Amino acid sequence: MPGKTSKARSAAVGWPAAIHRALKSQRVRQVSYVPDAGHKRLIESCHADKDMVVVPLTTEEEGIGLAAGAWLGGERAVLLMQSSGLGNCVNALTLAANCKFPLLMLITMRGEEGELNPWQIPMGQATPETLRLGGVRTFRLDQAVDARATVSEAARLAFDACTAVAVTISQRLIGIKSFQEEP
Repeated sequence: MPGKTSKARSAAVGWPAAIHRALKSQRVRQVSYVPDAGHKRLIESCHADKDMVVVPLTTEEEGIGLAAGAWLGGERAVLLMQSSGLGNCVNALTLAANCKFPLLMLITMRGEEGELNPWQIPMGQATPETLRLGGVRTFRLDQAVDARATVSEAARLAFDACTAVAVTISQRLIGIKSFQEEP
């Protein structure tokens, strides 16, 4: 990261930890996810947290059912996914509004600036409008320094208003996925 100050570098590296702290402060105990490199460090933090139940999924829409069940059982949940996985959830998105339960989603974006995989571009471009049409309130996270505050505010809204809320995490923040072997 040439040209960045050490504070900026530290914040860029620390955004997954900041999100984990935000989830803890909002009493989120259940975390579901489909494996995603963008969420890798956050997933590892959640797995290491003895107060969280972490559930890997086979498809993202299963996480919506888990969030409903968590709420019915008195727990708070978050669904971690990549923007390409949102397409798997379109029908299930309406459950949160119709059944009046909170749905908190953290969505790592693909298909944005620097995307090398052309298959990621269509859903990445459609994600904001898909969320809007699904009645999902959306926050955008572009800077690491805003991670904790943005996720905390999104969680408060989801759990206090029993509504669907998503935080889209920019591809610039998570980094451009490289298909090159690392040394």
